[in-house]
Amino acid sequence: MLRLAIQKSGRLSDDSLNLIRECGISFISSSLKLKTECTNFPLEILFLRDDDIPGYVADGVADIGIVGENVLVEEGKQELTVEKLGFSKCRLSLAVPKSAEYNSVQDLNGKNIATSYPNLLQAYLQEQGVKANIHTISGSVEIAPSIGLAEAICDIVSSGSTLISNGLKEVERVFKSEAALIATKELSEEKREILEKLLFRIHAVQRARKAKYILLNSPNDKIEEISRLLPSVKAPTVLPLAEEGWSSLHSVVNEDDFWEIIEKIKDAGAQGILVVPIEKMII
Repeated sequence: MLRLAIQKSGRLSDDSLNLIRECGISFISSSLKLKTECTNFPLEILFLRDDDIPGYVADGVADIGIVGENVLVEEGKQELTVEKLGFSKCRLSLAVPKSAEYNSVQDLNGKNIATSYPNLLQAYLQEQGVKANIHTISGSVEIAPSIGLAEAICDIVSSGSTLISNGLKEVERVFKSEAALIATKELSEEKREILEKLLFRIHAVQRARKAKYILLNSPNDKIEEISRLLPSVKAPTVLPLAEEGWSSLHSVVNEDDFWEIIEKIKDAGAQGILVVPIEKMII
């Protein structure tokens, strides 16, 4: 059985559990339970503090983990990374009071900065040639300027609403982060096989998230032109319709290119375009 460590609460925890469910893996979760065993896959889930996960995986207590890159790099355990997962994206940013005059990061020379990520912040300041006093605190970093502890903070930002509600403004982006899958270096052969099966499912879910399945009707004399505009794993599926001279084309489109492609095929003569979400995509 493979042991997976995830954050016990918060956005990253929710996103991680959703991914596991989308992989067709069933489990019972509860805010009161610190671990749960999956019922249809050889996986046990441990619910831990996010900054404890890299250490647990490095020591082999957990076989794999899902953790933010910010925590991974802060703890100096980035070599454990198997791959990035593309969700729970955020950034580590510097922020100052809204009323403060700010022109560049050089304004922070000699200032006090409160953060829960001293290593990432120190590396950034050194890169920028800034010497500041770093105060390491855990939790409630945003309150530091208002109580006189620091003139600036460095903290995780998603939407920025927490900064705004605490009278702060984001001035510099220090580090971009997203969820990453990590694994211990000491996995047994049996556990590696389970991990490969899990990765197979994760990749199928990830591909589906980035794609749309489209069906459209096309005059037969426009099939070649429309087919050239449609990306596909191999080639669009073409099926004759009951109405003579018309066919139905089926294909998969990357979501980033979706609207541009739809406009082009519509101009080329496509009609009755139907867009369907994809649950899993295996190639």
